[in-house]
Amino acid sequence: MKDTQAPESMAGPDGSKSRGSPQQLGEVLEFMRLLWAVDHGLQSTSKRMESTLGLTGPQRLVIRLVGRFPGITAGTLANILHVHPSTLTGVLKRLEKRGLLERKSDPLDGRKALFALTDSGRALDIPSEGTVESAVQRVLARLPRDRIVFTQEVLTALAEELGGLSAPLEDAPAASRSTPPAEG
Repeated sequence: MKDTQAPESMAGPDGSKSRGSPQQLGEVLEFMRLLWAVDHGLQSTSKRMESTLGLTGPQRLVIRLVGRFPGITAGTLANILHVHPSTLTGVLKRLEKRGLLERKSDPLDGRKALFALTDSGRALDIPSEGTVESAVQRVLARLPRDRIVFTQEVLTALAEELGGLSAPLEDAPAASRSTPPAEG
């Protein structure tokens, strides 16, 4: 069926077969295609990170955040990461079991747990090649600040529209509401 052909078989303006261009896909489908490419890249890099560093992308992000905000609660981490607390529970338990995180009771509210890095966790809380963050850092270093800010605005608006992002977090550490300094 001609109307169900994949972009790989689309004919270009000169009649040659092409992978599909933004003009052929339209602005919305092209943007979605790029989002899926980013998602695929995140998943692939996360799997490689697990093989090489022993941590998935999400686990490493938790290590980096706990390193930046010692004594952070699981709820605040979940808010920063835009995940349901139950989703984060498994990641926290695995990191705790591996001796990378330690859990302490909040002295002000015994129902809450506070997380900090162990010595082993601190050893992993450093810029590393082959990580998602190193790829992001390389790309951000090549772009002018105004383009980065504009891209953040577009991604924020999209996340809000999709329901994955709400208003600025009231109980999150202040640094999570602003753009942190570039780091690898």
